[in-house]
Amino acid sequence: MKNETAWKPTKFVQTRRGLRASRDRQEVYVGSRISADGAAAALELALQKHARGRLLDLGAGKAPLYGVYRPLVDEVVCIDWEESLHGTSYLDLTADLNEGLPLPDAAFDTVLSTSVFEHLRSPELAWAEAARVLRPGGALIVHVPFLYWLHEEPHDYFRYTEHALRAYAERSGLRVVELKATGGGLAALADLVARFVAPLPWLCAAHVAASQAVLRSAWGRKLSSSERARRLPLGYCLVAVKA
Repeated sequence: MKNETAWKPTKFVQTRRGLRASRDRQEVYVGSRISADGAAAALELALQKHARGRLLDLGAGKAPLYGVYRPLVDEVVCIDWEESLHGTSYLDLTADLNEGLPLPDAAFDTVLSTSVFEHLRSPELAWAEAARVLRPGGALIVHVPFLYWLHEEPHDYFRYTEHALRAYAERSGLRVVELKATGGGLAALADLVARFVAPLPWLCAAHVAASQAVLRSAWGRKLSSSERARRLPLGYCLVAVKA
């Protein structure tokens, strides 16, 4: 990764409760905090369990998860579009991710891609390429949104269900070992209200803070159980391993 010593937290930050979305409105829109908090928690657990060796951050942008995975791996390589909205300061390579990866076979122990696959217009190729550059036994860690507004248009093509994620992974020769939905009805309702009132930042911030307090309560955790999240997800975190 280029400019490693210059890296600083952006989208995600560490707290005493673990990784969460930044409260800096320049990094995370206040209306997106609920979904981003869910993504942060799921990704932190997946990385702690599966990240190792040589890691490829696919669609890296500002490398928002660098602070989590760097202590767990030996080397980091970052790749993204040259025209990335998030800059190129940390990129080792630039490429059109729709056209394949300029990387050798079996070069990485871990491939990480967060909020990227929904922006790729050729998903079969993207999944196959991620699998190709993995070493046997290596893990692909993917997070995608589900209930989420259009973003980075016109390059917003897909919303994957758990069935689509599993199918793409398996078609690429990967075995799914974890597939976690984040959200649930209560979180989804809170998230939608947050987006609706987002034009009033003070009201949105108050709503989000109150909603997160409820979601952390015993009642809120029950209503955000894995089965409830599965029925109405805000997003998914997948881990698939190459045989």
